[in-house]
Amino acid sequence: MSRSVAGLAILVLFLGGGLFSDIPGGRARERMRPMEDGSPSPSASPTFSIYLPLVLRGAGTAPARQVNVPQLVDPLGAEFSRMAIFWFGKVTPVANYADVRAAYTASELVVYVAIFDRRLWFNPDPSPSTLTSWDAVTLFLHLEGNVGSAPTPSSYRFIGGLSNGDRSGRYQTAEQGTGTGWAARSISFTALAGWRGERLNDDGDDRGWAMTFRIPFASLGRSGPPPEGTVWGLAVMVHDRDDAAGTPIPVTVWPESMNPNVPATWGRIHFGMPVYTPPSARPGGTVTIRHGLNGMVVRDAGIGGYTNCGDGLDYWTQWGETPDPGRPDFNIQNQVDIADWPCFSKYYVIFPLDAIPPGKVILSATLTLYQMGNAGSNPPSSWIQVLTTREDWEERTLTWNRAPLAWENMGGTRVDPVRNWPGWPGIPYTWDVTRAVAEAYAAGQPLRLALYSADGDYHSGKYFVSSDTEDWNAGGRPTLTVQWGDPAP
Repeated sequence: MSRSVAGLAILVLFLGGGLFSDIPGGRARERMRPMEDGSPSPSASPTFSIYLPLVLRGAGTAPARQVNVPQLVDPLGAEFSRMAIFWFGKVTPVANYADVRAAYTASELVVYVAIFDRRLWFNPDPSPSTLTSWDAVTLFLHLEGNVGSAPTPSSYRFIGGLSNGDRSGRYQTAEQGTGTGWAARSISFTALAGWRGERLNDDGDDRGWAMTFRIPFASLGRSGPPPEGTVWGLAVMVHDRDDAAGTPIPVTVWPESMNPNVPATWGRIHFGMPVYTPPSARPGGTVTIRHGLNGMVVRDAGIGGYTNCGDGLDYWTQWGETPDPGRPDFNIQNQVDIADWPCFSKYYVIFPLDAIPPGKVILSATLTLYQMGNAGSNPPSSWIQVLTTREDWEERTLTWNRAPLAWENMGGTRVDPVRNWPGWPGIPYTWDVTRAVAEAYAAGQPLRLALYSADGDYHSGKYFVSSDTEDWNAGGRPTLTVQWGDPAP
């Protein structure tokens, strides 16, 4: 990073009980060293294909943003990067942004919320009724889906407040729906906080904090995880305090129109990655979509820190508002150390689908990106996730703060660091986006995608060729390959 954070206080970052401390500051891509007690690293599992269904919406649930969560063995350790990721909020001197990772095990739901926050304030003498008057996160669940006009006994909200490493349980509370409102309940769960900054409860600039929720299925009246395909209601609120007086700051929420007392306005959490089965069809043809090919226009843009961690930008007033159009490459990067969020980077792309003949069946669709580099000298592998978006955008004005939220995650692909450069156009990696293309095609819309990672390691950035690369490398531009068929009679 361009600005040293060497004076930052000891990081206390709890990942399911794992304590990480004494992380030095400095440039995240060059001088940051691993956490002394170990940090989450990418899974060693081989890359596998994910087949996604055209229709998976639960009966009676309203259209909403959805998170498909994988079942993992060690989501807060070796499989941290395989947790499903989504995001919301903005980066400003007052407003907060949050990355949310989610997964489940055989015994519990795990949700990890990492928050970009300039001022960190916690209550040295907490009480359940005042937790949300300070920095805190509220997690909402409804076991019957995103349905209903009031919180029922199937509705839960779990609150975790920022603390200075307190593991006593004083900074957490749980409530259950009553049919008309909420009532406090004694429910076994864990909410552990960690932070990164100069110090708590002052007016200096900090970096942010994180909250890990671990909610046993037994605490929700279940003997184990719900069957794959189950849909619950899900919502998240980030509460912010930036001074001793508690000057009011709007709560940041996901989804953006959620009402905490109306589960029908929440998003959805879907257990497991769904399976896509195309309708019966006869093989037809293949369409290749790439910027400049047969006059096609593919818009794309990277947002965030690019490859230089936002060098030259003020992190709180400029970083989230500055577009970066026209670059011949882009970066995808994330990590567990919230202090280095100025290095985080996402990628957005829009593919037109006009070249697919009308009235066809989508049999398969593959996104191909060409890798041309990575951060650091010996970086880890990354699990890069692909997600759909629904809002349109323009490359020249797209920024971190103005970029669309994810509508739904569609899987991921493991991307290794470049060890043996094969020459241009680069190293090809593919993502299965069949259901995403089928849904966009059926709606008469272009395919809108975002790519991001839930990586935990430092130096996780992976660099790819963009649609703005020069014509000599046109074959390395992002490519969508679609196989279509004729509907069976």
